Amino acid sequence: MNKRKSKTPVPVHAGLTVSEALAEILCHDFQAMLSWEDQARSWDDTEGVHQMRVSSRRMRAALSAFRTAVPKTVSRPWSEELRWIANQLGAARDLDVFIDEGLAAVRDRLPLSGGERLAALAERQRAAAYEPVRAMLDSERYLAFKLDFPDWFGHAAWTRAELSRQARRTLERPIVQYARKRLDRLMRHVLEAGLGLDRNDPESMHLLRIECKKLRYAAEFFAPIVPGLDDFIGRLKGLQDLLGVLNDAAVMSDLLTELLADESDVEVIRYAGALIGWRTHQAYDLLSGFDERWREFRRLERPW
Repeated sequence: MNKRKSKTPVPVHAGLTVSEALAEILCHDFQAMLSWEDQARSWDDTEGVHQMRVSSRRMRAALSAFRTAVPKTVSRPWSEELRWIANQLGAARDLDVFIDEGLAAVRDRLPLSGGERLAALAERQRAAAYEPVRAMLDSERYLAFKLDFPDWFGHAAWTRAELSRQARRTLERPIVQYARKRLDRLMRHVLEAGLGLDRNDPESMHLLRIECKKLRYAAEFFAPIVPGLDDFIGRLKGLQDLLGVLNDAAVMSDLLTELLADESDVEVIRYAGALIGWRTHQAYDLLSGFDERWREFRRLERPW
């Protein structure tokens, strides 16, 4: 049985300082990541790799969200380690999505042969992609990260770094005031990324998606202390889902290019082409409602 995703909110409350809140957020997501290690060793439960990757990204997002208090120069080593972890999980996650969502969605809808052989090819590639995941989990580098990172945030080691007076003052401020300012700044970044947006330009849509993701992670961190954020997060998630459709199509195209690099079976290649066409059509069909969804989001009242 699949382990259920944790819905436990980040234990942030209004009585914390900025420094204490950052430590709580990192501790929460670090423990969440560790809890999925066993499941991440195989695709019997694909949530393992997915949730470990999400947790690593959330911790990087937390370091970014608090960068006016803990500068990049101080947090960069840990951000790079978290990026490394996410990258080691990336290929396995992409193949999990491709097999369990991409191929499964069209299994009975494409009247072409070659689907079973493409699926078998993808399964072999997935088995290969999980090898670096297990290697990462068993590596000295990952062990060192698991030992050293909690020591860093557990002792708020950033307070012993060379910081400006302003950064030190910020670390001791109440988290609520800081959260509202950061949310406002991140919201501005989203609106700037969407200014004059052409929804037919994948690069611009991808940039907007990244800014939305940063805002959503921050909103989830601060939801316990900013009333009204839960509804805002729901609206933001709806926008993200639309933006994710184009990204999924691009990921599938790149994955198939790599998967079929040495393939000569015409039926498999034809099936893959039909799969890309199906996914692209689906993406643009869903994106037809993007402009209205974007206008609604821009008009949302900001709860902070």
